[in-house]
Amino acid sequence: MAKKYSRRFFLKRIISSIVGAFLASALGYYYAKYIEPKMIHLTKHTIQHPLIPSSFNFKKIVQFSDTHVGPFFTIEQLEEVVEKINQTKPDIVLFTGDLLDEPNKYPFPETIPPILSKIQAPLGKYCIYGNHDHGGYGTEIYKEIMHQGGFTLLKNSSAIISQDGENIVIAGLDDAMLGRPDYTHTFASFSKESLFTILLVHEPDLAPQSAYHGAHIQLSGHSHGGQIQLPFLGPLVTPPLGSKYYEGTHTIENLTLFVNKGLGTTRLPFRFLAIPEISVYTLKSPHSKE
Repeated sequence: MAKKYSRRFFLKRIISSIVGAFLASALGYYYAKYIEPKMIHLTKHTIQHPLIPSSFNFKKIVQFSDTHVGPFFTIEQLEEVVEKINQTKPDIVLFTGDLLDEPNKYPFPETIPPILSKIQAPLGKYCIYGNHDHGGYGTEIYKEIMHQGGFTLLKNSSAIISQDGENIVIAGLDDAMLGRPDYTHTFASFSKESLFTILLVHEPDLAPQSAYHGAHIQLSGHSHGGQIQLPFLGPLVTPPLGSKYYEGTHTIENLTLFVNKGLGTTRLPFRFLAIPEISVYTLKSPHSKE
């Protein structure tokens, strides 16, 4: 005999579903705005390549990106990032762009260099422009902040990193959206065929061009890992030049691309399934006896 359900039963089920959906939405909103954006995931990678010299074996490179300091990423959060970076004991530190969300509107730019200057990296600190660094008339503001913070700004240029008479290269491309990227000029002063080359490019989707020009590693940010992702569907919105490679590790011909999810937010102060990230890369030389 079929069981009969009263109108009250169905009404209670409907109300329960509505309340459950409301609570889930409220909890999701709270998590995405107040919890996940303040989390920091330390991701660890090993980079192996035939051109890595033995003296660079186990050298540690730390990348951070897309802080977007402003209303939704505070000076206190930047101090926490610096502390976490120093705890990894890096040899080289790299910043891949978008320091301030709106450079010309940020009221306290003088507070940032003393914090960045606390980052300890015996083999150097290097950075590139992101689109937000150029945007809002921020080009010179960003340049001065990073200089005072002890970073070398790479704008279509490169730096030779030396250790015990052996060398690798850190190269940096100008931002592709608001700058003037020039691969030829970036690679003009060294031989990619003989020196291991890490190329900093803010927008990850330039990776095929980087591979064509002979870079070995590309480190990027920009996409924030999609910033808001849905299970099984991926990110709701991705930025220009950050849609194909929006997170993770990818191989494009002879190039390995690492896409950092960044630390801050832009447009909306939410992160969901895109936990803020600091990347730690350990170099492994095939020539070392260790």
